[in-house]
Amino acid sequence: MSAVERSEEAKKRQRARNWAVLAALLGFVVIVYIVSILRMGGH
Repeated sequence: MSAVERSEEAKKRQRARNWAVLAALLGFVVIVYIVSILRMGGH
């Protein structure tokens, strides 16, 4: 395997990791938003 192939594979792994982090952050934001709406709307 050449250095170019390794760097391309590393870029793909980094991109997949970035998308996973983005999804986790968005999920957290959605949960916080829903909880805050429920707390304000319930009382």
